[in-house]
Amino acid sequence: MPLPLPAKRAATYDDLRRVPEHLVAEIVDGELYTSPRPAARHARAVSRLGSELDGPFDRGRGGPGGWIILYEPELHLAGQVMVPDLAGWRRTRMAELPDVAAFELAPDWICEVLSPGNEAFDRSLKMPRYAEAGIPHAWLIDPGAQTVEVYEMASGGWHLVARHAGEAPIRARPFDAVEIQLASLWAR
Repeated sequence: MPLPLPAKRAATYDDLRRVPEHLVAEIVDGELYTSPRPAARHARAVSRLGSELDGPFDRGRGGPGGWIILYEPELHLAGQVMVPDLAGWRRTRMAELPDVAAFELAPDWICEVLSPGNEAFDRSLKMPRYAEAGIPHAWLIDPGAQTVEVYEMASGGWHLVARHAGEAPIRARPFDAVEIQLASLWAR
């Protein structure tokens, strides 16, 4: 009779802290996942989108303001440790940026930039956990396909409300007060 296999131990935050700093580490469903820092097209799309949103929404220049937008914040939500590419909190829920290493308050919007190496992880594992945390808005951006998928929470799950492709300017919730220049996200 074969010996039973030992039970697999859930990853801990100590496991995450031992990951080399050049890797992004996350814990989803008790599993530790690591990935290299984003490649150039991924980093460019995140940087450009952050730039498009910062002035009008975070600083209130040429737009309504009322948001705190952050690059790669560490989120501790419902037993998960996740790092979206971008996240935003309405100032009505988080009036000032707290002096913390990780956020336990779920953001109002997250954005993941997809690449061949992370698409399944972001779509199949992280998106359902973001839904469970009650995040009302999510975007998935694919620089290779030049698309932006806009999701909103409805009936406890994600509902695709818009899919934008190409280089035309868009207005996408929750940032539809200002046009976002898609062409800048794909610039090389």
